[in-house]
Amino acid sequence: MKKLTGNEIRKMWCEFWSLKGHTVIESASLIPDDDPTILWINAGVTPLKKYFDGTIVPENRRIASIQKCIRTNDIENVGLTARHQTFFEMLGNFSIGDYFKKEAITWSFEFLTDSKWLDISKDKLYVTIYPEDRVAYNTWRGLGVEKEHIILLQDNFWEIGPGPSGPDSEIFYDRGEAYDPNHIGLDLLRKDIENDRYVEIWNNVFSQYNATPGLDRHNYPELPHKNIDTGMGLERMASILQEVPSNFDTDLFMPIMNKISEISGIKYNGQMEFKIIADHIRTITFALSDGANFGNNGRDYILRRLLRRAIRYGKKIGIERMFASDLVPVVAEVMYEAYPYINEKINMTIQKINMEEELFNHTLVNGEKHLQELFMNEDKKISGEDAFKLYDTYGFPFELTEEYAKEKGFTVSKEEFEKYMEEQKELARNSRENYNSMNIQNEELLNFENNNEFIGYDKLEVKTKILNLYDGEKLVDTLTNEGYIVLEKTPFYIEAGGQISDKGIITDGDIKIKVIGGFKGPNKQYFHKVTFKGTIKVDDNVIARVDKRFRSKISKNHSATHLLQKALQEVLGSDVHQAGSKVDNKRLRFDFKYDGDISHEQLIKVEKLVNKKIKKDVLTVVQNMNIDDAKKMGAMALFNEKYGKVVRVVNIVDSTELCGGTHVKKSSDIGRFAIISLESKGQNIYRIEATTGDNIERELFAQIKPYNEDMMKLLSKAKKIVADAASEGIILDFNVEINNDKPKNYQDILFNLNEVNSIKKAVMNLEKEYYNEKSKKLLEHLDDFLEKQKSINGINTLIIKTENCDVPVLKDMLDQLQNRINGFVFIANVNETNVNYLAKSSKELAGKIDCGKIVKDVSVESNGNGGGSKIFASGGGNKIDKVDDILMEVENIIIGL
Repeated sequence: MKKLTGNEIRKMWCEFWSLKGHTVIESASLIPDDDPTILWINAGVTPLKKYFDGTIVPENRRIASIQKCIRTNDIENVGLTARHQTFFEMLGNFSIGDYFKKEAITWSFEFLTDSKWLDISKDKLYVTIYPEDRVAYNTWRGLGVEKEHIILLQDNFWEIGPGPSGPDSEIFYDRGEAYDPNHIGLDLLRKDIENDRYVEIWNNVFSQYNATPGLDRHNYPELPHKNIDTGMGLERMASILQEVPSNFDTDLFMPIMNKISEISGIKYNGQMEFKIIADHIRTITFALSDGANFGNNGRDYILRRLLRRAIRYGKKIGIERMFASDLVPVVAEVMYEAYPYINEKINMTIQKINMEEELFNHTLVNGEKHLQELFMNEDKKISGEDAFKLYDTYGFPFELTEEYAKEKGFTVSKEEFEKYMEEQKELARNSRENYNSMNIQNEELLNFENNNEFIGYDKLEVKTKILNLYDGEKLVDTLTNEGYIVLEKTPFYIEAGGQISDKGIITDGDIKIKVIGGFKGPNKQYFHKVTFKGTIKVDDNVIARVDKRFRSKISKNHSATHLLQKALQEVLGSDVHQAGSKVDNKRLRFDFKYDGDISHEQLIKVEKLVNKKIKKDVLTVVQNMNIDDAKKMGAMALFNEKYGKVVRVVNIVDSTELCGGTHVKKSSDIGRFAIISLESKGQNIYRIEATTGDNIERELFAQIKPYNEDMMKLLSKAKKIVADAASEGIILDFNVEINNDKPKNYQDILFNLNEVNSIKKAVMNLEKEYYNEKSKKLLEHLDDFLEKQKSINGINTLIIKTENCDVPVLKDMLDQLQNRINGFVFIANVNETNVNYLAKSSKELAGKIDCGKIVKDVSVESNGNGGGSKIFASGGGNKIDKVDDILMEVENIIIGL
């Protein structure tokens, strides 16, 4: 067998198929061209669909390629197995109505076994075929493959719904009994058991039937043109030819591993974290180079998830700085000969990764803090609502939250999370469709040109008449119970510029019509969404009355928003610019761009400055003027807003802005202003939420309510720790004082938050002290565990069960026990709702015992996951009822060596 590099395998592949009359085509982009059914090119045949479905006839019916592919259906398995990757290269040869089964099998066997090519011993190869495929069986036998090396499997039939289908024949390489510790042999293939002994290296798909619904497979009609579709994974073949344990140990990965070692200061020894980082950075580098981006939807979301996962695993091996982009040049260098364009895109790729990593680091700290708070819950559950908040507020993909949770023995409600996701999408759809669809798509509205007048700046009540009525999208003469009204004159402000619509009452004789919202039509008409009991008609004379209290609260918040922007510019600098806002009767939300960090001290200063402006008791001045004159006087405007020639300029104290909203008569009408929260939205955009007047006490209390609930949970947990410790003869002391004053401003919220954080820290220290004391007691009794040591097949073996031990304690105990027996140690630690598994063996046993596989298998049995290297592994799950059986399984594995 030849020992070849990745580049040499690629060259040999292209040379072989060229000699067989194939046109070797370049890899297509990872981003599908005009195929909305898939996010990524995920197989060698994918870019060739146009040939296989007959849409286009290729110039040469024989084609070969080396196709870049991305598959992300099993991201969680990357790093846990020897072969799972998200990015890989698929070597394929294809026949579109040319040669068929005999040639495909013969040539694949030639490439693998001929001394001119890969020179693999045929004795190391096993093949699977469909039981009824006599042509395939006879062809393999004719090539000299022993019948014992041909496995008949019913599943060897390729079919994905109606259309082309047919049997297939897979080729496996036998890595030997060292990778079959339980001596299962060919049953690993026959029973499709996940294993590292028989590695699938090639698949020949014989597309010869037209799968037809309602017909038995035996009655499928034959295709007029039979096709061949094959695939051989480059990374898998490299691992075989280079005789290394996994794809990650090949020359396609090792330079990346070495760079990660350099960054982390840890030598690569098969660690899962290294594999995940290396795989994900390859995927990200190629995807960005092919035109993808980071984002929240589709393939962009997948890239965001992969990078954030890589960063997280970087932290697990001690990398605290930004590092992902440092690996890009290594990927580019490794791939340069096959894909030189990666090097040409390197600066763009690095820039995008840096921006995304910086964005994630901004949100990661807060997100992880929130997660740690959730891990204080004693029920070991994270609600879908909390998972959604982590996604929506902190940018945590659900899958990342789920991984964190599994490690702590927690469960996450995916069903509830998806419900919140759907609610968010529904809100977005409603905000876009319910009104905008009428604005744009309804012919009745587009043809409606009657002008109606807004008089609500000066009057909150007016006698007017009904101009038009709409039942849904239909123009009607009469309306019953609900719909839309257009008035000749209206005092109701309709949502615009971030300010919500007014509410109030329209009186039509004895009928009271509730105004609950509205929108502006395409010709700037004011539409009022209404509900009532009875029937009203066009031309009815009515009285329209705005809810004064509701409007007053909105106006206070809107005017405070103007003062907030001015105060931010004075405290942070003139480069603060509005990026959006939302004003309602309860709160104001102000988004702004600012290139820098914002401290709590600066925010307190902003809050005080706004209140100082409010107390000046200055009249609000509103003017309509030419837009050029407004800009000359320094009026602030939204950069992406479209303004007419004449604009409305609002001056409140020292703030001057273009604004069409409603405001207080004088600054002191606002009463008081309080900041509720500051949040970074990434990309240098911040969001402040605040409130005014008599909303302050209620809204600030609502803001700290979760903190108070957290505090109660923390105190409950501390009480339990003290009680548990006492039951084990460990005396712990815990005393804290709690402030019960109601919050009045942002400083009070910070005090409350700091108080919770202080208690949290105290509880964590208490828990740490408890575990340390438990650890001391446990390690003092190591000899008790050593009494359970056995010698099995000449291997010093210790398989034990513990209860409620912290993982760091277990690792310390594992190390000490292993040092004492110099053999194999396996620990199952049972907690209330989950189990931890740890295994360690001496280096001398690496050829016999695979700790990573043992731990992975038992973790899966326990409804969890795990893995590691041959000499150390950890994992766990949330199924604890069969731990004793699993301990016996582990012992039987050692017995069977």
